[in-house]
Amino acid sequence: MRVLVLSPGTAQQQLERMPAIAACANALGASIQVACSPAYRALWTLLPSVEKIIPFDFSAAQTMADWANLLGSVREPDFQVCLNFADGRQVNLMLSMSHIPTRVAEAGFASTATASQAEGWSAQRLSGFLAPLGLSLDAAAFRISLPAALMSQARERQPQGDGPLLMLQPTAMAGDWPSERWKQLPLTIKAKLPGLRTIHLGDESSLSERAAQIACADVVLTSCPVTSLLATFCGVPLVALGLADDQLPERDVIRHLGNDDLRSLSEADVLEAMGFG
Repeated sequence: MRVLVLSPGTAQQQLERMPAIAACANALGASIQVACSPAYRALWTLLPSVEKIIPFDFSAAQTMADWANLLGSVREPDFQVCLNFADGRQVNLMLSMSHIPTRVAEAGFASTATASQAEGWSAQRLSGFLAPLGLSLDAAAFRISLPAALMSQARERQPQGDGPLLMLQPTAMAGDWPSERWKQLPLTIKAKLPGLRTIHLGDESSLSERAAQIACADVVLTSCPVTSLLATFCGVPLVALGLADDQLPERDVIRHLGNDDLRSLSEADVLEAMGFG
């Protein structure tokens, strides 16, 4: 069986969909093809069930020729199911001319089944797309499978030493935890734990490389929603700054801080959440 996924949107939205797509593939024994922005190719290849990425930037001003090319891509293989996260007249016209018998979406005249409203944290709410297929979802149990070579490369970039590895990533946007506190925190911890190693995670690496770096860490402190999801899917202890409670699952190793005002958070607040209080 083959399943087509039409996946517009941000990196955060791609990640939120991954547990549902993985559950669908596992339950149906299906191979997956994902139409998404080329920027997210490396991310989706982390799912073993994904056999092909169809590069398509849903956010761009696509011409009729672009949609016709996409239609050609989705008509060539034999798809039995489409999970459509896109909306608009063009995508519905394209799907209505496809031969896919089961097309699940939140709305749209081309859909054959409507995704139901579902409760839970952000990724768990995507269970509404699986319900019409008779499938269930435990998004909190999902884990990213990382290639050994990618993990080895991440370990080679780590600071030398045997101490615990702390990974930090601010969003560097207005309202974030002040930059001087991001800089001071590792120094404060190192005074108590001299063997501490620290990595400041940048945005220059691909999402798959970022996932490998996160998977090698002992704890992640971040105000970035994407990094928070990657840490969640890697099973790494996480202190998430500024995220709403329903953006991540309830788990002993996940702590939330500063939903309302990050700038008011003290260093002591963060140290306590990390277990150094």
